Amino acid sequence: MADIAFTVNGKKQSVDVTPDMPLLWVLRDVIGLTGTKFGCGIAQCGACTVHLDGEAVRSCITAIAGCEGKSVTTIEGLSATSSHPLQKAWIELDVPQCGYCQSGQIMSAAALLKEKPSPTDKDIDDTMSGHICRCGTYNRIRSAIHLAASSGVKGGAK
Repeated sequence: MADIAFTVNGKKQSVDVTPDMPLLWVLRDVIGLTGTKFGCGIAQCGACTVHLDGEAVRSCITAIAGCEGKSVTTIEGLSATSSHPLQKAWIELDVPQCGYCQSGQIMSAAALLKEKPSPTDKDIDDTMSGHICRCGTYNRIRSAIHLAASSGVKGGAK
């Protein structure tokens, strides 16, 4: 066990867990933030995507030891009231069906918009290609990212 200190959604946290415990389980089971989802456990589906120091990472394979002193943003930290432009675009365009993958999709989209405020279809497709949506809402996801970009969002937490 090790005492790991890091910041989650702007709040200092300290957890006493094994250093190799995946960030996903620390967020969900230790801290109680359940917006980040478990999908595959091998970084192939994207459901567990969060930001680590502003970069999109798959929390299912990110050991908590690597988060020491760093900042993590989850879907709850993007906006607790669904007022982030990406969340608004997702709602306006009825992107989610089952919704399971959507928090990871939104977190990757936020990282993209931070890097490229006016992404092309190719930029979006390249960034989102590692995400699996069993409902097949890929076209609406792309449209929602364009809609959020047109509102001037720069990604990250609002």
